[in-house]
Amino acid sequence: MMPPEEENPADGGEGDSGLVLLQALKSSSTRKGCDPFAQTQRSKLQHRRARINQQINKEMRMRAGAENLFRATSNHKVKETVALELSYVNSNLQLLKEELEELNSSMEVYQNDSEAISVPMIPLGLKETKELDLLVPLKDFISEHYGEEGVLFEKEIKEFMELRQAMRTPSRNEAGLELLMEYYNQLYFLDSRFFPPTRSLGIFFHWYDSLTGVPSHQRALAFEKGSVLFNIGALHTQIGARQDRASLPGLNQAIDAFQKAAGAFNYLKENFSNAPSLDMSAASLNMLVRLMVAQVQECVFEKMTLLRTQHDFLSRLQLAQEAARVEDVYSLVHQTMTQAHVKDYVPFSWTTMVHVKSEHFKALSHYFAAIALCDCPAPSDAELPEHEKAFIQFHVTMPEGPSLRVLLQDPEERRKLGKAHLKKAIMKHEEAMRIHGLCKILRKMDILQEVLSFAHKRSLSKYSEIDHEEDFFETGDAPDIHPKTLQKPEIKSPNFSQVKVTDLFHKLGPLSVFSAKNKWYPARRVHLRRGENGFGFTLRGDSPVLIAGVIPGGCAAGAGLKEGDYIISVNGKDCRWSKHAEVVQLLKSTGEEGVEIGVITLQGSEGPKAVDKKAAAMSSGAGLQKSNKENSRKSLMNSKSASTLLVWSKKSKRSKKSTYSVPFTAVGDNEVMY
Repeated sequence: MMPPEEENPADGGEGDSGLVLLQALKSSSTRKGCDPFAQTQRSKLQHRRARINQQINKEMRMRAGAENLFRATSNHKVKETVALELSYVNSNLQLLKEELEELNSSMEVYQNDSEAISVPMIPLGLKETKELDLLVPLKDFISEHYGEEGVLFEKEIKEFMELRQAMRTPSRNEAGLELLMEYYNQLYFLDSRFFPPTRSLGIFFHWYDSLTGVPSHQRALAFEKGSVLFNIGALHTQIGARQDRASLPGLNQAIDAFQKAAGAFNYLKENFSNAPSLDMSAASLNMLVRLMVAQVQECVFEKMTLLRTQHDFLSRLQLAQEAARVEDVYSLVHQTMTQAHVKDYVPFSWTTMVHVKSEHFKALSHYFAAIALCDCPAPSDAELPEHEKAFIQFHVTMPEGPSLRVLLQDPEERRKLGKAHLKKAIMKHEEAMRIHGLCKILRKMDILQEVLSFAHKRSLSKYSEIDHEEDFFETGDAPDIHPKTLQKPEIKSPNFSQVKVTDLFHKLGPLSVFSAKNKWYPARRVHLRRGENGFGFTLRGDSPVLIAGVIPGGCAAGAGLKEGDYIISVNGKDCRWSKHAEVVQLLKSTGEEGVEIGVITLQGSEGPKAVDKKAAAMSSGAGLQKSNKENSRKSLMNSKSASTLLVWSKKSKRSKKSTYSVPFTAVGDNEVMY
């Protein structure tokens, strides 16, 4: 996948009329976030999150200071006073942690407004970040590294800072996702232009942990990229949670959103290592990927209940197996959430909700199995082979009793097995309601209580309907149902190329040469007059044009031009982005007074041998930058998806037309002597 286009302007975005200010600026691609003063339920939550984050930051600084004083002093009275202060600070931190956990548990705010009853989904709140002033560091770097007046780029720097400010409050729709994607894509250019592999700009990126509120900061731009990626995944969860799952289009959109959320978290896990915050640790991201997959599977089950309008035996068996599959994946999520290194920071309401859903869907699988056996007629001889085949694969272990043929064709045997399934369903419904009652936050969710109560009453009603007074047999234990799905969840990696952006610092020149990793000598201005044999050099390539060969004793050699020099101006006209033909035309149009050419020489590229080495490296499109320490290098080697667009290690690309040098005596097909 190619890096972001340097020439193409960014696509515009449309937003919700009430929440979003997405008026694209006439001369830029910068989008706007939500109105920060819009008092929506969701924005109030984000304001509370920001306030709690700041208070946690303050208390942690106080604790660090008190702990240092406690270690440093030998005065017993001072130690007692500091110990008392520490207990007070720790108490405050515990209260703030509980308040943040309640905030992360506010699932109902992110759900849809439909009157249809559906189990709430678990969304993630966005990570908060501090404001960042890049004006002075970037201006200084432009002056020092690029030799340009930093003040000339104030507009571009401010535009980037406005984009960063906007992405802190994305709208909960496609426009919000595009805003985050646009900022993420701009970070590719920022990294290439201003973050050399050998030094730091002294810029710290501050982000708060989404789950704990603990602040983290790093100089590495990879931390900024990773945090934005996390928010892309979190925003997908909010979009998925708000869909009306009582309709097929809403279910399809929810499935797509949760699959993309899983893809964002999985991409982050595979391409980002040594995360400073818990929410971006491998264990946390692994848990989030599994949670998203489980929520996709739940939506698939709901989709099947909408599509399966027939009430035949095979359809009911399929629904039972779909429910068993949902139970299976939620059980895995619950195991992941209760691991020692995860359970301490995952909200208790999340863990409880996942446990409740696991028991609830297990109950549903047994309920639909009972309905299939008790409400559907026995198969005819023609239908029997198909029913037998489906039933053999239905249970984990075959039920005890008569042969399969007798079981399927004898109504009494079907009722006995159906009764056993219903007994198990009722037990699981009651277990789900018991676990639900243990969590104060979940008890406040009327809709969840309503769903659990309805399913329980339905199973009880069916049990009383098929229970006969003359039943003297002891109802056996129904075997577990084999999980199976007709639509396997897909983990969709982020498609960064869907939002094209223009490099805000385009004026600095093509990234192939004018990047933070390259160094060059100060620009030189050379005055040339055309001799009998022309100027005495050969040119190759585009944007910028390269001096590939210089004739010894010619005009160019006398003026000090060298092989490997790049032409950046002709008679004052900037030629960094000029094509080969445009530069040739400018040279040909010069008169007797001659021409003034501005050139630069990359450090380490002087002379034919160095230029040849450069050609060998660059013409093949190679030349990986050193990987940032915060990132995993293996992703670049293994991934051929959109991940190569903005992985932390980047690959420099050049036009196929551009090669770097041959001596003037070996003029190629696309090389002419001037």
